[in-house]
Amino acid sequence: MVSACAYSGAYPTGYGRYAKNTEGVPEEMFPRLQASGFTHFQQSGTGAIRKYYNYVRVTPMVQPLDDLGQSWPLEDEQAEAGYYAANLDTGVRCEITVGEKVAVHRYTFPDHDSARVVIDLSCGGLAIDLGRTVPLRAQAESMGYGRVQGTVVMEGVPLSVYAEVDSPGWRQMLWYDRRLIPGGTRLDFDSIRNTTLRPFGAIFLGPVRAGQTIEVRLGFSLRGTDQARENLERECGLGRTAFEPVRARTRDRWREQLGKVKVEGGTPARRTVMATALYHSLVKPCFADDESPFWPNSGPYAFDICTMWDIYKTQIPLLSAIAPQRSTDLLESLIRVCEEEGNFPIGYRMARGADRFFRQASALAHTAIADAHALKRTGIDWTWALVHMVDDLRRLYGEDFWEHGRVHPITHTLDLAYAHHCTAKLARALNDHRLADDLERRSRGWVNAFDPATGLLRDSEFYEGGKWNYSFRLLHDMAGRIDLAGGERAFTVMLDRFFGYGAEPVKQPGIGPTPAEMAAGYALNRFEGLNNEPDMEVPWAYHYAGRPDRTAEVVHSALTWQFGTGPGGLPGNDDSGGLSAWYVWASLGLFPVAGQNLFLANAPAFAWSSLQVEGGEFIVETSGHHETPIGVDGIDREPPVQYVQSATLNGKPLDVTHLSASDIHNGGRLHLRLGPEPSTWGHGSRPPSLSHPHPKETP
Repeated sequence: MVSACAYSGAYPTGYGRYAKNTEGVPEEMFPRLQASGFTHFQQSGTGAIRKYYNYVRVTPMVQPLDDLGQSWPLEDEQAEAGYYAANLDTGVRCEITVGEKVAVHRYTFPDHDSARVVIDLSCGGLAIDLGRTVPLRAQAESMGYGRVQGTVVMEGVPLSVYAEVDSPGWRQMLWYDRRLIPGGTRLDFDSIRNTTLRPFGAIFLGPVRAGQTIEVRLGFSLRGTDQARENLERECGLGRTAFEPVRARTRDRWREQLGKVKVEGGTPARRTVMATALYHSLVKPCFADDESPFWPNSGPYAFDICTMWDIYKTQIPLLSAIAPQRSTDLLESLIRVCEEEGNFPIGYRMARGADRFFRQASALAHTAIADAHALKRTGIDWTWALVHMVDDLRRLYGEDFWEHGRVHPITHTLDLAYAHHCTAKLARALNDHRLADDLERRSRGWVNAFDPATGLLRDSEFYEGGKWNYSFRLLHDMAGRIDLAGGERAFTVMLDRFFGYGAEPVKQPGIGPTPAEMAAGYALNRFEGLNNEPDMEVPWAYHYAGRPDRTAEVVHSALTWQFGTGPGGLPGNDDSGGLSAWYVWASLGLFPVAGQNLFLANAPAFAWSSLQVEGGEFIVETSGHHETPIGVDGIDREPPVQYVQSATLNGKPLDVTHLSASDIHNGGRLHLRLGPEPSTWGHGSRPPSLSHPHPKETP
């Protein structure tokens, strides 16, 4: 539930150095790494979503309270899964670890006669234009020696904290507007506005010897301070040192999860990127079990899904494979949100009824629900899920799609047609054939989104992309879509143009590009390099045209040049782990087609890999594999591409370029024989499509 790190107030996520920007290279807000304290509930790798959490800032200080909010340079950073440490140039060593619903801070001070630990309950969001989050209501209370509690209502959600500070001999007070309140034991604020907000919180202060440590333990809840205290007691125990035990438990949990994917081979840089990508893939969505402030019963509450548009293609299938219970919990939470609010959210934040990201897409939860049912997952009332899926298809843009078979923005036509297909599969499995037939008929409305004269999407508005970015989505009827483009050869030519085969390199926009410069770039109608969600699946569209060799080339180039170690190692923001999950799948030689219980196979980046799945272990092994470096290894030209020559699945020949998700989730062994030249592997068949469930090669 808790994610904590240094806080500067800049983008991304509150820790960075940059202003929020969606075009070109972002401008620097700060010339250095710095922090004004350490916040909780940070988001992970999202785009410019307007609001970020960064609640409950804790600041160790040797300055007076008037300096609260000042930032100090960060030095000697150290980061591990579940642990962060750095030095402030004030001489304070800062360490943070987290548990499920707790955070523990440990500060080592220099010698000082009046050190301070300040808890600021008013902090939220980013310290940039339109990025600040202001409490609507708040309350803080001193509970006796070393203990305080408080609740802030942020965007309709009550966040409560119960804090213990292990500081023998120190004083504690509440404060308001950077002024101490001697003897005050409670603060109450109602109807706070941007213009009336003054910072407030609690302060602990006293003398320290050089090297003395102060431990701060915080329990959090969305159901009040009593439950926050219970959470703290359960994970830390009240009144005892907890830092190392909490850190050890969190480290062990991360090791367990990260150990579910294993690889052999690869350069050190490639292995580092792979491990980091796997870690990033599992940070979000964020769960607060038994913590929903909106329904009283127990169960999973996924409060940070930013957004389904980012994660439904790659990250949710990865969770489904290696953390199946968590993926089921996510679906249960989404169904509960739909019960409470009337629709499946495209994105869900720690907020009440706001920012549901409907502009991005429509009806994306349907894909994950259809996949989970195909895998025979337990713990979900499928009939009840179907009720909500059907109802959700008629909301927002869905009403126009229902009546006219086409909506604008035109990409929502593709979303809704696909969601109808996914819902039809569940309805048919539950023996509601009349409903399934009607839904399947409507799912064929995907064709209404395309212009037969061009084979591309019709002109429309597009969210973070253009018609070329969205025109090659992996639909439920790729055979029909390719026919609409003029056949496989014509479709391949279009894909080649999109990926820039034979074209001059594209000059990237720099800081503050002009509108004309950006327009000229978009007019190229080119692949944006995985920093845009519509482009994530496009390399695998070649599979449906009988050209898996092209998929191998594009994916190999992306894995070689677009990811690396250190700053700049991601081609854009991580989109809550969606991009990193793409990297994990691509490195394994697999790609999930969400909503179709289907995976596409490709040459992997590692000689051997395994996934720990429900059925045991799924292994991808190769023969003829050659190690290839990545750009950070200092290479100056493209290393040779490896192509699949033949394949076997569990010892039997696999002449197609796809396998079912059940094949993977049940465990097994995929053997890929690789070579330096394209082969005829997979040319005799195509992945299934609605109009051709088992299509053969097009003459």
